[in-house]
Order: sequence, then structure tokens, then C-alpha cells
Amino acid sequence: MRKWLSERDVGGAFSLRPYAAADEDAAIELWRRTWAHHFPHIDFNARVAWWRERWRQELIPVAHVVLAEIDGALAGFVTVDPKTMYLDQIVVAPEHWGSDAARALLDEAKRLSPCGLDLLVNKDNARAIQFYQKHGFAYAGEDKNPVSGIPVNRMAWRP
Repeated sequence: MRKWLSERDVGGAFSLRPYAAADEDAAIELWRRTWAHHFPHIDFNARVAWWRERWRQELIPVAHVVLAEIDGALAGFVTVDPKTMYLDQIVVAPEHWGSDAARALLDEAKRLSPCGLDLLVNKDNARAIQFYQKHGFAYAGEDKNPVSGIPVNRMAWRP
């Protein structure tokens, strides 16, 4: 277990804990299932191998990954690189949308990167944009997703 976070109750039904290598399959499946639910027109089953490689090669080596659990089951996760202040992923299972899981994960990301956070969010993801704005993020410009090339908003949070 990493020293920067020990398992703890964050209020409500959720607890947070650091990612461990044994969580890889569950985290990747949660990513696939959640994104497929949000973007049903995209075949995320075909992207699992790519995502697993990106997870192992790009995220895990540099990011702190924190899991949200309810009754021992994975409900969400966040990945944040405190050196670059980049929040790459915040994923919450669809059945927990509207719960405190995303807020708890975002609060943990802010704790891990206290100087600020930057992220990219798909322009067509109004729900996520509204969530980030509600939690102190501001629009910081236009960009393109480095993988898909689709238009995204850059958003930033500074304490």
C-alpha cells in the first residue's frame, strides 16, 4: 500500500484506497463499461487491448491511482500525476453516477496535487463539464484529444 493514502472512509458508503496491481482487470473493465455506457456508438470492447497498454505504459508509471469502493466492489477511480498536475481519468460506474463517489475522487486528486489540476474533457460531455465547473474548474481553452483528435475543452483548477 502506498504511503500517500491509506484506506479510509470518506463519508457515506464509499471508501478510498490506493490502486494495487491486482486491481488492473477490475479497473480496466470499469473503464470499458463506463465509457461504453456514456458513448454507446463507440466499440470500447475493441479498445481494451489499447487501453490496457496505455494503462500499463503511460498511467501506472507516473500517476497516483485511487479507487473508490462500496462494500468492497470497485465503484470508481481517478488517475492524477502531481508532477504535471494532470488528471487523466476520473471514472465512476454508471450505477453510482450522482452519488458522492466522483466528488470524493476529485477531492482526493486535489489533495494529491495541491498546486492545481489540469484536464481535457470531450466537448460533447456536458455532464462532466458541469461537474468540473461545480467543483472549481474553469475553462482554459480549446484543444484536441491527442489520441482521437476530437475537440476537447482544457479545464483547470487552482486553489
